[in-house]
This record gives sequence, structure tokens and C-alpha cells, in this order.
Amino acid sequence: MANNLKINNKLYKPIILTYYCGFMKILLIGNGAREHCIAETLKKNKQSMLYSYLKSKNPGIISLSKDFEIGDYSDLNKIKSYAQKIKPDFAFIGPEEPLSNGVVDLLKEMKIDAIGPTKSLAKLETSKSFTRNLLRKYKINGNPEFGIFNKKNISEAKKFIEGLSQCVIKPDGLTGGKGVKVQGDHFRTKKEAFDYCNEVLQSHPAVVIEEKLEGEEFSLQCLTDGKTVAAMPPVQDHKRAFVGDKGSNTGGMGSYSCENHLLPFLEKKDVEEGLKITQKVANAVYKETGEFYRGIMYAGLIKTKNGIKLLEYNARLGDPEAMNVLPLMETDFVDICNTIINQQLHKIKIKFKNKATVCKYLVPKGYPEKSLKNEKMNVGKVPQNAKLYYASVEQKENGLYTTGSRAVACLGIADTLEKAEKIAEEATKSIKGKLFHRKDIGTKKLIGKRIRHMKIVLSE
Repeated sequence: MANNLKINNKLYKPIILTYYCGFMKILLIGNGAREHCIAETLKKNKQSMLYSYLKSKNPGIISLSKDFEIGDYSDLNKIKSYAQKIKPDFAFIGPEEPLSNGVVDLLKEMKIDAIGPTKSLAKLETSKSFTRNLLRKYKINGNPEFGIFNKKNISEAKKFIEGLSQCVIKPDGLTGGKGVKVQGDHFRTKKEAFDYCNEVLQSHPAVVIEEKLEGEEFSLQCLTDGKTVAAMPPVQDHKRAFVGDKGSNTGGMGSYSCENHLLPFLEKKDVEEGLKITQKVANAVYKETGEFYRGIMYAGLIKTKNGIKLLEYNARLGDPEAMNVLPLMETDFVDICNTIINQQLHKIKIKFKNKATVCKYLVPKGYPEKSLKNEKMNVGKVPQNAKLYYASVEQKENGLYTTGSRAVACLGIADTLEKAEKIAEEATKSIKGKLFHRKDIGTKKLIGKRIRHMKIVLSE
């Protein structure tokens, strides 16, 4: 490693030198709407040169990239070859799949810095049992009552379920946001809960059973260099497929954030409590592993009558939640990434515009169970103050086609939530194809329902 260099009386590591002496090469791994938004935010820095490794030809990402490579996230040899070819100053890992495959470990061996945790630290997302046990061991607030069961002790799960008023069943591993089942929503009886536990163990090493928490959920995406944790504005996602919170769980049908950087049912102290939990978890990760977590710690939280509780952690930005916060970021994102890499995050003040956002996903008909695939879609004129982020689409010679998962995220940005919702809704009309979306996300009616629900929970 070269010695730190002094520029204008400040010490910089070699990676910073690239930034000051010419273009900074950034390797982005990922091909969804989240990565399209990340690419756009990185490219706000005029000295950034983006190279992308994708599973499919996302036109939004490719248009922002100097060069790109198509390949699987499990093909580490191909990723290695591409990284060797472009020699990036750092990499930004978008989705969970390459993280769980150990792409950061690979890059580390190549002496390439990355925004994203190693495979071992990505267990914060890939292993729900790891995270629950970590909070319990280090006495961090936020854990619900929980039990972890495998094939050897699954008989004990029945008794544990019986001891809970209502329960939530979580596979111990990645499920694309669709594996968690909640009593009252996805099943009714405790027998059904136990049956689902056995079903989970056919494909996962363990199952986590938790008490069902009553309240309103929110996402608190945080940046960390392993020592300092900085929170971005809170966002509320909508997992259910259809209007009125009906239907199956999805990867997320849309989300909203407010101009005051709170949510209608949140107070400032709630966000501060969520940040405090994440800071303690970052500290605990280092104590437990001896390794600093560099990247994103995205906490899925819920406000209950007993305070803020942790539902889960993700080791990357949310999708769609990234689209609500990154377009509002006023601080240079490349600078932020450099402070994360060099563990100087405490030295930078991260600012966001005081704007409201609403994101609505257009998805193929039949999504999520029987999505129409390879259907052509046409994109027309996008309204002012709206943004489109391409997700699971494929750019072919004769146009844009769906691939079966979420297709396009439509984002509205405005001074108020009401205006942002109208912009997002208008943006959905610019795209034609066999698609549908949730028209109620960000509306006064649905948000009023959330507020009333929270008042009932707190009064019980």
C-alpha cells in the first residue's frame, strides 16, 4: 500500500488521489431500479466514471455507464475478470445476491475497496438467526420474543408457538422479501404455523419463530464505516401486491417519504431510537467478528406500544426505498463512499432536500406468483418532477421487455406528499404494457389508515 499523500495540507489515501487527479472508476454490481438510482446518484459527481456488471441489460444503468458486462452474480470468475480489466477505484454492490456469494471477499483479495459487507458480515441479512442472537448476546433493545428451530428440535417449535399470542414465521436465509408469513395475514391457526415451519425446513437450515408485533413498520437505511452510523430519512414500504394491503407479499410495490424527514406516525425520538439500535449493532458486529462493517445497514423497524422493535436487517439499500432517499441527497455520494472506505464518515455531514417522495412500481400482470414474461412495454413522455427507474427489464433490439419481476419504478418528488403522489401516479400513465400498480400508495386515504392504526396501538 502506498503512503498517504498530502494535498492542500490534508492527508489522503491513494483512492482519494484518483479523485483529485482525474476520473474515479467505480464498478457497480446490480441491474435493478435500485441500482439505476445508485448509478444516477454516483454520476452526479462529474469526475466519476461508471462501469457496470449486470444480469440483464437495464437501459437506465447502461446509459450511465462507460462500459458494462452481462453475467450471473454467482459467476465470481467473470466478475474477477471484469474487475481486472477495468481496475476500479472502488465497487458498489447493489443487491443481496452477490453479497451472499462473497463478491466483497473476492474484491478484497484483489485489493479493491467495496461499499458492501463481506460474506461473513452479510449474515446480518442472510441469516435471521445470526441477527437475533447478536442482539440477545449484546443486550441490544429491539428484539421480540423469538425461537430458532431446525430439523433436530422442530418438535419443540409447537410448544413455543402455543406460548405466543400470535406468531410470525421466517425462513433463516434469503427469500427475496417473500418468505415471511404472518398469523392473521397469511395463515390463521397455530397448526398452519407449525406446518409452514416444516415446509421452510425443506429448503432452509433453520426457521425463526417470533411473536407478532403490532404497530406500523418503517425502513431506516443507514450508512456505516463500521464505527460511525448515519441515518437517511425514514421510508414506509408496501409489501402486499394489491390496493388496500391485499394479496401476496412482494419485493415491495412502492414507498413514500415525507418532507420533514419523519413519517405521519413517527416522532423524531422514534428515528433516533432506530439509529441507536443500528449503532449498537454495528459495534456488536465488530466485537463479534473483529471485522468492520462497511456499507449499508438497512433496518426494518416497527413502532409499537413498547417502543421501536427490529423486524430485520438488510445488508444493502432497499428496493424501492433507495429511490425515496438517494434523489434527495445533496451531499456528493462519491465523497460519502470514500469516507466509508477510509472510516472517516464522522467527518462528513450528509444532507437531504426537504422534499416528499412517492414511488410506485409497475409490475407484470400476474405478479408475484404467475408473472407475464417477455412482454413488450413502451415508455412515453415522463411528467416534470417525475423519475423512472428501470428494474427487471431487458433491452432488446426491438424494444424493452418484462422479465417477470417488478418492471419500472415511478417516482414523484414535491414539496408535499399529496403533490408527490399525484406526480408518481401521472408517471405510471407514461408506460404502456401488460402491467399494473398500486394506485393507493402515498394517498391521503391509505396514510390516514396508518395514522388511525398507530393511535389504536398506542392507546391499548
